Amino acid sequence: MTNNDSLVLRIAGRPVGRYTTRPELPTRLSPRPYLHPVTTLSGTAVTELSPADHLHHLGVGVAVPDVEGHNFWGGRTFVRDQGPTELDNHGSQRHAAFQLSDPDGFVEELRWVAAGGELLRERRTVAATELTDSAWALDFTFSLTNTTPGPLSIGSPATNGRPGAAYGGFFWRARKEATAPRVFTLDSEGEPEIHGTRADWLALAGSTWTLVFAGATEQTREDPWFVRTEEYPGVGSSLAHDERVPIEPGETVVRRIVTVVADGVLPRIEAAALVRKAVSQ
Repeated sequence: MTNNDSLVLRIAGRPVGRYTTRPELPTRLSPRPYLHPVTTLSGTAVTELSPADHLHHLGVGVAVPDVEGHNFWGGRTFVRDQGPTELDNHGSQRHAAFQLSDPDGFVEELRWVAAGGELLRERRTVAATELTDSAWALDFTFSLTNTTPGPLSIGSPATNGRPGAAYGGFFWRARKEATAPRVFTLDSEGEPEIHGTRADWLALAGSTWTLVFAGATEQTREDPWFVRTEEYPGVGSSLAHDERVPIEPGETVVRRIVTVVADGVLPRIEAAALVRKAVSQ
C-alpha cells in the first residue's frame, strides 16, 4: 500500500485517492503532503494538482497562508497596505511518520517548518468509507500543536486586510471543467450567497460528480466556508475568518471535515442525507 513517497486509499480494493507524503516541489509552492488524484467510485478525478491558474493548489490538504508571518499556502503573501507580494517566507509541511497505515486510511505526524525551525506539529487522520455503490466519504482531521516556547497565531489575507479572502485550513482544489460548477447548501445557491457564510454542509457539483463538505465537529462548523466557482473550483474551511487564531505553547487547534465524493449530480435532499450518514459513521 505504501512506499517512501506515496500511499493509496482504497475502498473494497478500488483506489480512490493517492496521498503523496514527500513531494518534490519548489519552495515557493510551500511543499506539503497532499491527496491527488481523488476520484469517484467510477473513477472520475475530482481534484487538480498545480493547475496553471494557481500552481500552489495541491489537490486536498491543509494549507495556511500565515503562521506567525510564514506562508504555508504557497505563492505570494498578502501584505497589509501593499497587496500580494513575493516574499521569501515559505514554510513546508514535512512528513515525520505514519502511526497507522491501512488500505482505508492512515494516521500521520507532520512537522511544520519555516526559517529552519519547527513551528507546529500536526497529527493528521484520514479515512475513506463507502456510503453507497456510487458515493464514499473522506474523513479528514488535523490537529496543530504549537511546539515553540512562545505564542503563535494563524492568520489569513482577510485578517491582514484583504476582504473576502479568509482562505487557510482544509482546502480542496476541485476539477476544472468548461462550465463552472454549481455550489449550494440546504437553503442557498451560488458563490456570492455562500462564500464567507456558515452552513452545516455545502455541495460543489460538476458535470458528472458532486462533492459535499461538512464540518464534523461543533468548532469546525463555526468556521465559515471559503468558496470559489467562477475563478476556479475550490472549497475550504476558514480557520482565520474574522481574526487571527492564537495558539499558546503546547496548545492544539483541531478541525475535522468530512467530504462526500459522489458520482452524478446530487439533489439537495440526497446530498443532505449522504453527508448526515458520513458524519455519523
